[in-house]
Amino acid sequence: MTKDLNKNIYRALLIISFIALNGLILYGISGIWTYLNTGADRSSMLHTAIESKDAYLPKTTWTSLENPGRPIEEQTLAEVQKDYLNAWHVKNIAYKANNPYGIKDYYTDSAQVNLYRTINYNKNNKIHIEATTLSHQPKLEFYSADGQLVVFTDENVKEYQRLFKNNKLAFETTQTSTYKVMMLLEDGFWRIRHMVKEAPTTEEQVQESSPFAEVVGSSIKVKGEDYTIQGINYYPQKTPWNMFGNGFDASIINDDFKLMANAGLNTIRIFIQYEDFGKADVKAEKLEKLKETLDLAQQNKLKVIVTLFDFYGDYSVHDWTLTHRHAEKIVSTFKNHKAILAWDIKNEPDLDFESRGKKNVLNWLEYMMKEIQKFDSNHLITIGWSNTKAAVNLNDEVDLLSYHYYANNFEADFDTLQKEVPNKPLVLQEFGVSSYRGLWNPFGNTEKDQANYYKKMQAIFRKKNIAYMSWTLYDFDKIPTAVVGNLPWRKNKQKHFGFINKRGKKKPSFLYISSQ
Repeated sequence: MTKDLNKNIYRALLIISFIALNGLILYGISGIWTYLNTGADRSSMLHTAIESKDAYLPKTTWTSLENPGRPIEEQTLAEVQKDYLNAWHVKNIAYKANNPYGIKDYYTDSAQVNLYRTINYNKNNKIHIEATTLSHQPKLEFYSADGQLVVFTDENVKEYQRLFKNNKLAFETTQTSTYKVMMLLEDGFWRIRHMVKEAPTTEEQVQESSPFAEVVGSSIKVKGEDYTIQGINYYPQKTPWNMFGNGFDASIINDDFKLMANAGLNTIRIFIQYEDFGKADVKAEKLEKLKETLDLAQQNKLKVIVTLFDFYGDYSVHDWTLTHRHAEKIVSTFKNHKAILAWDIKNEPDLDFESRGKKNVLNWLEYMMKEIQKFDSNHLITIGWSNTKAAVNLNDEVDLLSYHYYANNFEADFDTLQKEVPNKPLVLQEFGVSSYRGLWNPFGNTEKDQANYYKKMQAIFRKKNIAYMSWTLYDFDKIPTAVVGNLPWRKNKQKHFGFINKRGKKKPSFLYISSQ
Protein backbone atom coordinates (compact mmCIF):
# COMPACT_ATOMS: atom_id res chain seq x y z
CA MET A 1 0.00 0.00 0.00
CA THR A 2 2.89 2.32 0.79
CA LYS A 3 4.35 1.60 -2.67
CA ASP A 4 1.03 2.55 -4.38
CA LEU A 5 0.86 5.73 -2.30
CA ASN A 6 4.37 6.76 -3.37
CA LYS A 7 3.48 6.14 -7.02
CA ASN A 8 0.44 8.38 -6.72
CA ILE A 9 2.53 11.13 -5.11
CA TYR A 10 5.13 10.95 -7.90
CA ARG A 11 2.39 10.95 -10.52
CA ALA A 12 0.76 13.99 -8.92
CA LEU A 13 4.08 15.87 -8.76
CA LEU A 14 4.75 15.17 -12.45
CA ILE A 15 1.30 16.44 -13.44
CA ILE A 16 1.67 19.59 -11.33
CA SER A 17 5.17 20.25 -12.78
CA PHE A 18 3.87 19.80 -16.33
CA ILE A 19 1.00 22.20 -15.72
CA ALA A 20 3.30 24.77 -14.09
CA LEU A 21 5.84 24.58 -16.94
CA ASN A 22 3.17 25.08 -19.58
CA GLY A 23 1.75 27.96 -17.57
CA LEU A 24 5.13 29.70 -17.52
CA ILE A 25 5.52 29.21 -21.29
CA LEU A 26 2.06 30.64 -21.98
CA TYR A 27 2.78 33.55 -19.64
CA GLY A 28 6.03 34.31 -21.46
CA ILE A 29 4.36 34.19 -24.89
CA SER A 30 1.58 36.42 -23.62
CA GLY A 31 4.11 38.93 -22.27
CA ILE A 32 5.99 39.06 -25.57
CA TRP A 33 2.74 39.48 -27.53
CA THR A 34 1.62 42.30 -25.26
CA TYR A 35 5.03 43.98 -25.62
CA LEU A 36 4.97 43.76 -29.41
CA ASN A 37 1.48 45.23 -29.54
CA THR A 38 2.11 48.20 -27.29
CA GLY A 39 4.63 50.09 -29.41
CA ALA A 40 7.96 48.45 -28.55
CA ASP A 41 10.97 50.61 -29.29
CA ARG A 42 13.24 49.12 -31.93
CA SER A 43 16.36 50.23 -30.12
CA SER A 44 15.51 47.85 -27.26
CA MET A 45 14.48 44.98 -29.59
CA LEU A 46 17.24 44.91 -32.20
CA HIS A 47 20.74 43.75 -31.48
CA THR A 48 22.21 47.18 -32.13
CA ALA A 49 20.39 48.74 -29.15
CA ILE A 50 21.22 52.23 -30.45
CA GLU A 51 19.79 55.33 -28.84
CA SER A 52 20.59 58.32 -31.03
CA LYS A 53 19.95 60.72 -28.14
CA ASP A 54 22.92 59.27 -26.29
CA ALA A 55 25.15 58.16 -29.14
CA TYR A 56 24.99 60.47 -32.15
CA LEU A 57 23.84 64.08 -32.27
CA PRO A 58 25.11 66.01 -35.29
CA LYS A 59 23.45 69.39 -35.70
CA THR A 60 20.38 68.74 -37.88
CA THR A 61 18.20 71.50 -39.34
CA TRP A 62 15.40 70.84 -41.83
CA THR A 63 15.51 73.72 -44.30
CA SER A 64 12.19 72.96 -46.01
CA LEU A 65 9.26 70.56 -45.57
CA GLU A 66 7.32 71.61 -48.68
CA ASN A 67 6.81 68.78 -51.18
CA PRO A 68 4.35 67.70 -53.91
CA GLY A 69 3.15 64.76 -51.80
CA ARG A 70 1.24 64.82 -48.54
CA PRO A 71 2.30 67.00 -45.59
CA ILE A 72 4.61 65.11 -43.26
CA GLU A 73 3.51 64.69 -39.65
CA GLU A 74 5.77 66.01 -36.89
CA GLN A 75 6.08 62.57 -35.29
CA THR A 76 6.91 60.96 -38.65
CA LEU A 77 9.56 63.59 -39.34
CA ALA A 78 11.15 62.89 -35.95
CA GLU A 79 11.18 59.14 -36.68
CA VAL A 80 12.71 59.68 -40.14
CA GLN A 81 15.43 61.90 -38.68
CA LYS A 82 16.20 59.47 -35.84
CA ASP A 83 16.50 56.44 -38.12
CA TYR A 84 18.47 58.41 -40.71
CA LEU A 85 21.05 59.59 -38.16
CA ASN A 86 21.22 56.10 -36.68
CA ALA A 87 21.97 54.79 -40.17
CA TRP A 88 24.96 57.12 -40.37
CA HIS A 89 26.04 56.06 -36.90
CA VAL A 90 25.94 52.29 -37.51
CA LYS A 91 27.76 52.77 -40.82
CA ASN A 92 30.53 54.71 -39.07
CA ILE A 93 30.82 52.01 -36.41
CA ALA A 94 30.86 49.28 -39.08
CA TYR A 95 33.61 51.00 -41.05
CA LYS A 96 35.72 51.43 -37.92
CA ALA A 97 35.43 47.77 -36.81
CA ASN A 98 34.99 46.30 -40.33
CA ASN A 99 32.01 44.46 -38.94
CA PRO A 100 28.52 44.71 -40.52
CA TYR A 101 26.83 44.44 -37.13
CA GLY A 102 23.68 46.60 -37.22
CA ILE A 103 23.72 47.50 -40.93
CA LYS A 104 20.63 45.45 -41.78
CA ASP A 105 18.58 47.32 -39.18
CA TYR A 106 18.91 50.68 -40.95
CA TYR A 107 19.45 49.82 -44.64
CA THR A 108 17.25 47.84 -47.03
CA ASP A 109 18.56 44.61 -48.57
CA SER A 110 19.63 46.30 -51.79
CA ALA A 111 21.36 49.17 -49.93
CA GLN A 112 23.31 46.72 -47.78
CA VAL A 113 25.19 45.26 -50.77
CA ASN A 114 27.60 48.18 -51.33
CA LEU A 115 28.19 48.61 -47.61
CA TYR A 116 29.12 44.94 -47.18
CA ARG A 117 31.36 45.15 -50.23
CA THR A 118 33.22 48.15 -48.76
CA ILE A 119 33.58 46.49 -45.37
CA ASN A 120 35.00 43.31 -46.92
CA TYR A 121 37.42 45.28 -49.10
CA ASN A 122 38.68 47.31 -46.16
CA LYS A 123 39.04 44.24 -44.00
CA ASN A 124 41.02 42.35 -46.64
CA ASN A 125 43.30 45.34 -47.20
CA LYS A 126 43.78 46.10 -43.50
CA ILE A 127 42.01 49.45 -43.76
CA HIS A 128 39.67 50.94 -41.21
CA ILE A 129 37.94 54.31 -41.14
CA GLU A 130 37.01 56.59 -38.26
CA ALA A 131 34.35 59.06 -39.32
CA THR A 132 31.55 61.28 -38.12
CA THR A 133 29.22 63.89 -39.53
CA LEU A 134 29.06 67.25 -37.77
CA SER A 135 25.94 68.78 -39.29
CA HIS A 136 23.06 68.06 -41.68
CA GLN A 137 20.61 70.35 -43.52
CA PRO A 138 17.96 68.06 -45.04
CA LYS A 139 15.28 69.42 -47.38
CA LEU A 140 12.15 67.32 -47.92
CA GLU A 141 11.50 66.52 -51.60
CA PHE A 142 8.65 64.00 -51.44
CA TYR A 143 6.50 62.15 -48.91
CA SER A 144 4.20 59.54 -50.43
CA ALA A 145 0.44 59.53 -49.94
CA ASP A 146 0.56 56.10 -48.28
CA GLY A 147 3.26 57.27 -45.83
CA GLN A 148 5.67 54.51 -46.90
CA LEU A 149 8.34 56.48 -48.78
CA VAL A 150 10.24 59.69 -48.14
CA VAL A 151 12.79 61.45 -50.36
CA PHE A 152 14.98 64.32 -49.24
CA THR A 153 18.19 66.14 -50.11
CA ASP A 154 20.67 66.41 -47.27
CA GLU A 155 22.66 69.52 -48.03
CA ASN A 156 25.90 70.78 -46.53
CA VAL A 157 26.69 67.53 -44.72
CA LYS A 158 29.93 68.23 -42.88
CA GLU A 159 31.98 65.05 -42.68
CA TYR A 160 35.22 64.34 -40.87
CA GLN A 161 37.11 61.16 -41.75
CA ARG A 162 40.39 59.45 -40.86
CA LEU A 163 41.61 56.45 -42.88
CA PHE A 164 44.06 53.99 -41.32
CA LYS A 165 46.18 51.44 -43.21
CA ASN A 166 47.77 48.73 -41.06
CA ASN A 167 46.66 50.76 -38.02
CA LYS A 168 48.67 53.78 -39.18
CA LEU A 169 46.99 57.03 -40.19
CA ALA A 170 47.12 57.31 -43.98
CA PHE A 171 45.16 60.52 -44.38
CA GLU A 172 42.39 62.61 -42.88
CA THR A 173 39.88 64.82 -44.62
CA THR A 174 37.04 67.20 -43.97
CA GLN A 175 34.48 67.85 -46.67
CA THR A 176 31.03 69.31 -47.10
CA SER A 177 28.78 67.32 -49.42
CA THR A 178 25.18 66.85 -50.50
CA TYR A 179 23.28 63.56 -50.52
CA LYS A 180 20.10 62.46 -52.26
CA VAL A 181 18.32 60.07 -49.90
CA MET A 182 15.35 57.72 -50.27
CA MET A 183 13.98 55.90 -47.24
CA LEU A 184 11.29 53.20 -47.05
CA LEU A 185 9.04 52.31 -44.13
CA GLU A 186 9.60 48.60 -43.44
CA ASP A 187 8.11 46.77 -40.44
CA GLY A 188 7.24 50.11 -38.90
CA PHE A 189 10.77 51.53 -39.20
CA TRP A 190 12.55 53.74 -41.74
CA ARG A 191 15.45 52.22 -43.68
CA ILE A 192 17.70 53.80 -46.32
CA ARG A 193 16.96 52.49 -49.82
CA HIS A 194 19.22 54.84 -51.80
CA MET A 195 21.82 57.41 -50.73
CA VAL A 196 23.75 59.10 -53.54
CA LYS A 197 26.54 61.58 -52.90
CA GLU A 198 26.61 64.69 -55.08
CA ALA A 199 29.35 67.26 -55.65
CA PRO A 200 30.89 68.94 -52.57
CA THR A 201 29.54 72.33 -51.57
CA THR A 202 31.17 75.31 -49.86
CA GLU A 203 31.93 75.52 -46.17
CA GLU A 204 29.63 77.47 -43.87
CA GLN A 205 31.07 80.86 -42.98
CA VAL A 206 31.33 82.16 -39.43
CA GLN A 207 29.13 85.20 -38.96
CA GLU A 208 30.89 88.48 -38.29
CA SER A 209 30.06 90.38 -35.13
CA SER A 210 31.31 93.09 -32.81
CA PRO A 211 33.40 91.23 -30.22
CA PHE A 212 33.33 92.20 -26.54
CA ALA A 213 37.10 91.57 -26.43
CA GLU A 214 39.64 91.33 -29.20
CA VAL A 215 43.31 90.65 -29.80
CA VAL A 216 45.48 93.24 -31.51
CA GLY A 217 49.01 91.99 -32.01
CA SER A 218 50.10 90.61 -28.64
CA SER A 219 47.61 92.71 -26.64
CA ILE A 220 44.09 92.07 -25.39
CA LYS A 221 41.67 94.95 -25.83
CA VAL A 222 38.33 95.42 -24.07
CA LYS A 223 36.21 98.31 -25.32
CA GLY A 224 39.23 99.47 -27.32
CA GLU A 225 41.53 99.74 -24.29
CA ASP A 226 44.47 97.51 -23.35
CA TYR A 227 43.48 94.85 -20.84
CA THR A 228 46.08 93.00 -18.75
CA ILE A 229 44.69 89.99 -16.94
CA GLN A 230 45.30 90.04 -13.19
CA GLY A 231 43.28 87.09 -12.06
CA ILE A 232 42.73 83.96 -10.07
CA ASN A 233 41.26 80.48 -10.45
CA TYR A 234 38.14 80.29 -8.32
CA TYR A 235 36.13 77.76 -6.34
CA PRO A 236 34.05 78.59 -3.27
CA GLN A 237 35.85 77.27 -0.18
CA LYS A 238 33.10 74.83 0.85
CA THR A 239 32.39 73.44 -2.64
CA PRO A 240 35.66 72.99 -4.55
CA TRP A 241 35.20 71.11 -7.84
CA ASN A 242 31.45 71.20 -7.19
CA MET A 243 30.69 74.88 -7.60
CA PHE A 244 27.33 74.38 -9.36
CA GLY A 245 26.04 71.55 -7.17
CA ASN A 246 23.51 71.50 -4.33
CA GLY A 247 25.77 73.69 -2.20
CA PHE A 248 25.63 76.58 -4.68
CA ASP A 249 25.25 79.83 -2.72
CA ALA A 250 25.09 83.08 -4.68
CA SER A 251 25.65 85.21 -1.57
CA ILE A 252 28.95 83.46 -0.80
CA ILE A 253 30.07 83.83 -4.41
CA ASN A 254 29.16 87.52 -4.40
CA ASP A 255 31.14 88.11 -1.19
CA ASP A 256 34.15 86.33 -2.72
CA PHE A 257 33.89 88.39 -5.90
CA LYS A 258 33.84 91.60 -3.89
CA LEU A 259 36.88 90.44 -1.95
CA MET A 260 38.82 89.65 -5.13
CA ALA A 261 37.84 92.90 -6.86
CA ASN A 262 38.86 94.95 -3.81
CA ALA A 263 42.20 93.12 -3.77
CA GLY A 264 42.96 94.43 -7.26
CA LEU A 265 42.01 91.40 -9.36
CA ASN A 266 40.04 91.90 -12.58
CA THR A 267 39.55 88.35 -13.92
CA ILE A 268 38.47 84.95 -12.60
CA ARG A 269 38.57 81.47 -14.11
CA ILE A 270 35.78 78.98 -13.41
CA PHE A 271 35.21 75.37 -14.50
CA ILE A 272 32.31 73.58 -16.19
CA GLN A 273 32.35 69.80 -15.75
CA TYR A 274 31.04 67.93 -18.80
CA GLU A 275 29.21 65.16 -16.96
CA ASP A 276 27.98 67.34 -14.10
CA PHE A 277 26.32 69.74 -16.56
CA GLY A 278 24.49 66.88 -18.30
CA LYS A 279 26.80 65.96 -21.19
CA ALA A 280 24.92 66.49 -24.50
CA ASP A 281 21.64 67.21 -22.69
CA VAL A 282 22.74 70.23 -20.65
CA LYS A 283 20.72 70.74 -17.47
CA ALA A 284 18.68 73.93 -17.22
CA GLU A 285 19.36 74.33 -13.49
CA LYS A 286 23.11 74.31 -14.14
CA LEU A 287 22.77 77.03 -16.77
CA GLU A 288 20.78 79.13 -14.32
CA LYS A 289 23.52 78.84 -11.70
CA LEU A 290 26.14 79.71 -14.29
CA LYS A 291 24.09 82.76 -15.29
CA GLU A 292 23.89 83.89 -11.66
CA THR A 293 27.65 83.54 -11.37
CA LEU A 294 28.32 85.54 -14.55
CA ASP A 295 25.83 88.24 -13.50
CA LEU A 296 27.56 88.59 -10.13
CA ALA A 297 30.94 88.83 -11.84
CA GLN A 298 29.65 91.62 -14.07
CA GLN A 299 28.22 93.46 -11.06
CA ASN A 300 31.65 93.30 -9.42
CA LYS A 301 33.44 94.34 -12.64
CA LEU A 302 35.21 91.01 -13.02
CA LYS A 303 35.83 89.32 -16.37
CA VAL A 304 35.43 85.54 -16.55
CA ILE A 305 37.35 82.84 -18.39
CA VAL A 306 35.01 79.86 -18.57
CA THR A 307 36.80 76.51 -18.79
CA LEU A 308 34.69 73.89 -20.55
CA PHE A 309 34.88 70.08 -20.55
CA ASP A 310 36.48 69.66 -17.15
CA PHE A 311 37.00 65.95 -16.34
CA TYR A 312 36.25 64.98 -19.94
CA GLY A 313 38.70 62.58 -21.56
CA ASP A 314 37.24 60.60 -24.47
CA TYR A 315 38.09 62.58 -27.66
CA SER A 316 37.02 59.69 -29.96
CA VAL A 317 35.49 60.69 -33.28
CA HIS A 318 32.26 58.87 -32.44
CA ASP A 319 31.84 61.09 -29.37
CA TRP A 320 32.32 64.38 -31.19
CA THR A 321 28.69 65.20 -31.92
CA LEU A 322 27.74 64.78 -28.26
CA THR A 323 30.43 67.19 -27.10
CA HIS A 324 29.44 69.62 -29.86
CA ARG A 325 25.85 69.69 -28.60
CA HIS A 326 27.11 70.30 -25.07
CA ALA A 327 29.24 73.24 -26.21
CA GLU A 328 26.50 74.62 -28.43
CA LYS A 329 24.00 74.81 -25.58
CA ILE A 330 26.34 76.54 -23.14
CA VAL A 331 28.10 78.86 -25.59
CA SER A 332 24.99 79.93 -27.50
CA THR A 333 23.18 80.63 -24.19
CA PHE A 334 25.89 83.05 -23.04
CA LYS A 335 27.26 84.37 -26.34
CA ASN A 336 26.04 87.87 -25.49
CA HIS A 337 27.10 87.93 -21.84
CA LYS A 338 29.54 90.78 -21.32
CA ALA A 339 31.21 89.27 -18.25
CA ILE A 340 32.82 86.52 -20.33
CA LEU A 341 36.33 87.29 -21.58
CA ALA A 342 37.11 83.91 -23.14
CA TRP A 343 36.04 80.30 -23.57
CA ASP A 344 38.76 77.94 -22.40
CA ILE A 345 38.18 74.73 -24.37
CA LYS A 346 39.81 72.29 -21.98
CA ASN A 347 42.00 72.23 -18.90
CA GLU A 348 45.43 70.64 -19.49
CA PRO A 349 44.47 68.43 -22.45
CA ASP A 350 48.13 67.61 -23.10
CA LEU A 351 48.05 65.37 -20.02
CA ASP A 352 45.83 63.06 -22.12
CA PHE A 353 48.28 62.82 -25.03
CA GLU A 354 49.81 59.55 -23.87
CA SER A 355 46.62 57.75 -22.86
CA ARG A 356 44.31 59.04 -25.62
CA GLY A 357 46.74 59.79 -28.44
CA LYS A 358 48.09 63.24 -29.21
CA LYS A 359 46.51 63.31 -32.67
CA ASN A 360 43.07 62.42 -31.28
CA VAL A 361 43.24 65.14 -28.63
CA LEU A 362 44.46 67.85 -31.02
CA ASN A 363 41.84 67.01 -33.64
CA TRP A 364 39.07 67.17 -31.06
CA LEU A 365 40.33 70.54 -29.82
CA GLU A 366 40.64 71.95 -33.31
CA TYR A 367 37.11 71.03 -34.35
CA MET A 368 35.66 72.08 -31.01
CA MET A 369 37.13 75.55 -31.51
CA LYS A 370 35.48 75.74 -34.93
CA GLU A 371 32.14 74.76 -33.41
CA ILE A 372 32.39 77.37 -30.67
CA GLN A 373 33.37 80.09 -33.13
CA LYS A 374 30.28 79.17 -35.15
CA PHE A 375 28.01 79.71 -32.14
CA ASP A 376 29.81 82.67 -30.58
CA SER A 377 32.14 85.10 -32.32
CA ASN A 378 31.88 87.66 -29.52
CA HIS A 379 34.35 86.06 -27.14
CA LEU A 380 37.96 84.95 -27.28
CA ILE A 381 39.10 81.32 -27.31
CA THR A 382 41.98 79.68 -25.46
CA ILE A 383 43.24 76.29 -24.25
CA GLY A 384 44.75 75.77 -20.79
CA TRP A 385 47.98 73.85 -21.46
CA SER A 386 49.82 72.31 -18.51
CA ASN A 387 53.23 73.87 -19.32
CA THR A 388 55.06 76.23 -21.66
CA LYS A 389 56.28 73.48 -23.99
CA ALA A 390 52.78 72.12 -24.64
CA ALA A 391 51.42 75.64 -25.16
CA VAL A 392 52.82 75.91 -28.69
CA ASN A 393 50.24 73.35 -29.89
CA LEU A 394 47.48 74.93 -32.01
CA ASN A 395 48.84 78.39 -31.20
CA ASP A 396 47.63 79.71 -34.57
CA GLU A 397 44.07 78.65 -33.75
CA VAL A 398 43.62 80.32 -30.35
CA ASP A 399 43.18 83.99 -29.49
CA LEU A 400 45.03 83.73 -26.18
CA LEU A 401 47.91 81.34 -25.55
CA SER A 402 47.37 80.04 -22.01
CA TYR A 403 49.89 77.97 -20.08
CA HIS A 404 50.35 76.72 -16.50
CA TYR A 405 53.59 76.85 -14.56
CA TYR A 406 54.59 74.97 -11.40
CA ALA A 407 58.34 74.63 -12.09
CA ASN A 408 61.27 76.74 -10.87
CA ASN A 409 62.64 78.65 -13.85
CA PHE A 410 59.73 80.85 -14.84
CA GLU A 411 61.39 83.94 -16.28
CA ALA A 412 63.64 81.99 -18.65
CA ASP A 413 60.84 79.66 -19.76
CA PHE A 414 58.53 82.63 -20.33
CA ASP A 415 61.15 84.35 -22.51
CA THR A 416 61.56 81.15 -24.57
CA LEU A 417 57.82 80.84 -25.12
CA GLN A 418 57.51 84.50 -26.07
CA LYS A 419 60.23 84.04 -28.70
CA GLU A 420 58.48 80.97 -30.13
CA VAL A 421 55.09 82.72 -30.28
CA PRO A 422 55.86 86.45 -30.49
CA ASN A 423 52.57 87.81 -31.84
CA LYS A 424 50.05 86.26 -29.47
CA PRO A 425 48.88 87.37 -25.99
CA LEU A 426 50.38 85.00 -23.41
CA VAL A 427 48.43 84.22 -20.23
CA LEU A 428 49.95 82.48 -17.22
CA GLN A 429 46.66 80.77 -16.46
CA GLU A 430 47.76 78.76 -13.40
CA PHE A 431 50.70 79.11 -11.03
CA GLY A 432 51.27 78.90 -7.32
CA VAL A 433 52.91 77.08 -4.45
CA SER A 434 51.46 75.12 -1.56
CA SER A 435 52.08 76.21 2.03
CA TYR A 436 51.73 72.66 3.37
CA ARG A 437 54.48 71.44 5.69
CA GLY A 438 53.44 68.49 7.81
CA LEU A 439 53.46 64.73 8.27
CA TRP A 440 53.24 63.95 4.56
CA ASN A 441 55.70 66.65 3.50
CA PRO A 442 57.99 67.63 6.40
CA PHE A 443 60.24 69.70 4.12
CA GLY A 444 57.49 71.57 2.30
CA ASN A 445 57.00 75.32 2.06
CA THR A 446 55.70 77.40 4.94
CA GLU A 447 53.22 80.26 4.64
CA LYS A 448 56.20 82.64 4.73
CA ASP A 449 57.83 80.73 1.86
CA GLN A 450 54.58 81.00 -0.10
CA ALA A 451 54.45 84.77 0.46
CA ASN A 452 58.04 85.19 -0.74
CA TYR A 453 57.25 83.16 -3.86
CA TYR A 454 54.34 85.43 -4.80
CA LYS A 455 56.35 88.56 -4.01
CA LYS A 456 59.04 87.39 -6.44
CA MET A 457 56.50 86.44 -9.14
CA GLN A 458 54.67 89.78 -8.91
CA ALA A 459 57.95 91.60 -9.43
CA ILE A 460 58.50 89.65 -12.65
CA PHE A 461 54.91 90.32 -13.77
CA ARG A 462 55.33 94.06 -13.33
CA LYS A 463 58.69 94.11 -15.10
CA LYS A 464 57.45 92.19 -18.15
CA ASN A 465 53.75 93.17 -18.07
CA ILE A 466 52.68 89.51 -17.80
CA ALA A 467 49.04 88.42 -17.65
CA TYR A 468 48.51 85.98 -14.78
CA MET A 469 45.93 83.93 -12.87
CA SER A 470 47.02 82.33 -9.60
CA TRP A 471 45.89 79.04 -8.08
CA THR A 472 43.75 79.59 -5.95
CA LEU A 473 41.82 81.86 -3.54
CA TYR A 474 41.20 79.36 -0.72
CA ASP A 475 42.72 76.44 1.10
CA PHE A 476 40.32 73.46 1.06
CA ASP A 477 39.30 70.80 3.56
CA LYS A 478 38.74 68.09 0.97
CA ILE A 479 40.16 67.37 -2.48
CA PRO A 480 38.29 64.95 -4.79
CA THR A 481 40.19 61.80 -5.70
CA ALA A 482 39.58 62.59 -9.39
CA VAL A 483 41.78 65.67 -9.05
CA VAL A 484 45.01 64.30 -7.54
CA GLY A 485 44.36 60.64 -6.72
CA ASN A 486 44.46 58.96 -3.30
CA LEU A 487 48.06 59.55 -2.24
CA PRO A 488 47.95 61.56 1.02
CA TRP A 489 51.09 63.62 0.27
CA ARG A 490 49.49 64.84 -2.96
CA LYS A 491 46.08 65.52 -1.43
CA ASN A 492 47.45 67.42 1.54
CA LYS A 493 49.69 69.53 -0.67
CA GLN A 494 46.74 70.43 -2.93
CA LYS A 495 44.71 71.59 0.06
CA HIS A 496 47.05 74.49 0.85
CA PHE A 497 47.52 76.53 -2.35
CA GLY A 498 45.16 79.30 -1.24
CA PHE A 499 45.71 82.88 -0.14
CA ILE A 500 43.14 82.34 2.63
CA ASN A 501 43.41 79.43 5.06
CA LYS A 502 40.71 76.98 6.16
CA ARG A 503 39.68 79.24 9.05
CA GLY A 504 39.02 82.13 6.65
CA LYS A 505 42.11 84.06 7.71
CA LYS A 506 44.28 85.76 5.09
CA LYS A 507 47.74 84.22 4.81
CA PRO A 508 50.86 86.41 4.38
CA SER A 509 50.75 85.70 0.64
CA PHE A 510 47.51 87.69 0.33
CA LEU A 511 49.64 90.86 0.27
CA TYR A 512 50.84 89.70 -3.17
CA ILE A 513 47.61 88.39 -4.65
CA SER A 514 47.69 91.18 -7.25
CA SER A 515 50.11 93.72 -8.69
CA GLN A 516 48.37 96.76 -7.23
